[in-house]
Amino acid sequence: MRTTVGIIGAGPAGLLLARLLHNAGIDSVVLESRDRAYVEHRQRAGILEQGTVDVLRAAGAGGRMDREGLRHDGIELRFAKRRHRVDFPGLTGGRSVMVYAQTEVCKDLIALQLKEGGPLLFEAEALAVEGADSDSPRVRFRHEGREDVLECDYVVGCDGFWGVARGAIPEELTQVFERTYPFGWLGILADVPPSHDELVYAHHDRGFALLSMRSPQVSRLYLQVPEGTDAEEWSDEAIWDELERRFETADDWKLERGPITQKSVTPMRSYVHEPMRHGRLFLAGDAAHIVPPTGAKGLNLAVGDVVTFARALVHLKETGSAERLDAYSETCLRRVWQAERFSYAMTTLLHRTPGATPFEDRIQLARLDRITAARSAEQDLAECYTGFPLE
Repeated sequence: MRTTVGIIGAGPAGLLLARLLHNAGIDSVVLESRDRAYVEHRQRAGILEQGTVDVLRAAGAGGRMDREGLRHDGIELRFAKRRHRVDFPGLTGGRSVMVYAQTEVCKDLIALQLKEGGPLLFEAEALAVEGADSDSPRVRFRHEGREDVLECDYVVGCDGFWGVARGAIPEELTQVFERTYPFGWLGILADVPPSHDELVYAHHDRGFALLSMRSPQVSRLYLQVPEGTDAEEWSDEAIWDELERRFETADDWKLERGPITQKSVTPMRSYVHEPMRHGRLFLAGDAAHIVPPTGAKGLNLAVGDVVTFARALVHLKETGSAERLDAYSETCLRRVWQAERFSYAMTTLLHRTPGATPFEDRIQLARLDRITAARSAEQDLAECYTGFPLE
């Protein structure tokens, strides 16, 4: 089997890249180790930056998102029983975000790929990337019980942290930057309408909490818990009780309870792999970088990566110049590190570190006070949250 671009991984990054290339008249093959049902139902991110929304619309994949997604023009910061709304459009010149789950993005892109695009092979396990530094890289993979080879001009690894793509870059050429946080998020899905019409980020002396949603009928909520917590250690009643404590306000706001349909614990870490390119192998998304979810940056960073690659390949096709492809890693990493900075800042602003001193607690409150009192600080938060430019 042969193609121009071999894409490993059918998450939102790989699927969007295939769509962008198809629209540009460039052929590709997508290899996904899981089955279609798994890809369409794995719960991940739910916040789309303005730039991601614009890209999906331009790619012809935004119709259902615009009908069913929830546009949000702000978030609420909650601390010391106070409430402060951050007005995105007023602070950014009109930008907003969209609540639309990654599962739905994948469903939309899969449907388009199967209808209009090139091959999308489910249950096709990539085994190795070979010849990355040659003119003809290859992906060895297993599909329907036999091994095969996908010969490519370029390979893009959208296969996540545990995939094979990153391992094809020689260790002596790489640098890894990472931080592990001593807490995680206990996340729940609940069949109850959200208790607020925008996301609520709550700082509390018992730990962070987040009120989010997946739809007007389904709430998504999170609690900061110690690293290594087992979700089953928490009863449904204990979860709701703790959420009520951490979202407490001085007014009559009330948290609505409902049946919890899913609960899990997400570890928190920051990770960057440099470079994001070796020869004709390009890394995108979690294969190259991971952010704590506090800043809602993971999926959006992956979109930025594949947009950068697709535009660079189109530039090569139209002009014969590989300049933008050669600059892929440097271009992406500028955006990645800004997202890492923002995600780290939000995480350290809102979470209580085990063993934190009273001084550190007061510094967090002072940082929150600064955001609510100074337009420049609030504007920086709004600009970062709604998204960095797609170069």
